[in-house]
Amino acid sequence: MDDYPLLNLFWTMLWFFLWIMWLFLLFKVVTDIFRDHSLGGWGKAGWLIFCIVLPYLGVLVYVIARGKGMGQRDVKQVEESEAAFQDYIRKTAGSHGGGGGAADELTRLADLKAKGAITAEEFEKAKAKVLS
Repeated sequence: MDDYPLLNLFWTMLWFFLWIMWLFLLFKVVTDIFRDHSLGGWGKAGWLIFCIVLPYLGVLVYVIARGKGMGQRDVKQVEESEAAFQDYIRKTAGSHGGGGGAADELTRLADLKAKGAITAEEFEKAKAKVLS
């Protein structure tokens, strides 16, 4: 360890981390190739072969040529995941409240009472039913 200067250690670590970053980018490119629905089978095969045979050049050219679409596909996937999550939350929350939820039902009953469509006794009975 004494014959390996600190600057050499710095450069070794720098190159190691750059290699790891490139490896992550390679995996990102490969997953983007398969995720892209606008690219045909032969196009996917060509990009994949290019990235495997000439990995550094292939990844660089892919990011330059298709980087904008890569970002758009990432945003689209996040939006779809968020929409699916929100839909799941709505369905789950709706199933516990008896359809529209107890609060919505009470609001509807209060509106009916205020309009005079139901009496105070009917309101109290319906409220007790909703809260039970």
